[in-house]
Amino acid sequence: MITAIVLISADVHTIPETAQAVADVDGVSEVYSCAGDVDLIAKVSVRDHEQIATVVTATINRLPGVRHTATHIAFKSYSSSDIEAGFSIGE
Repeated sequence: MITAIVLISADVHTIPETAQAVADVDGVSEVYSCAGDVDLIAKVSVRDHEQIATVVTATINRLPGVRHTATHIAFKSYSSSDIEAGFSIGE
């Protein structure tokens, strides 16, 4: 499984509608509305790189309200349980 984080700049007047439209795209598992340099952050989980192109380029980029995207491919995921397990080795 390949995970991509997609940073989305959206029309400020349509952020809630744009966020829901992104969330409804096949392959998108989560969408966050946030403050900062971008308006939305989407987590995309798909089987191969071609599907990332389909989800981001052919679908998300064409949604009404989406102005710009930047896609980042994840290499490895970490969670708080991973960190806790690392500190508890040998106990």
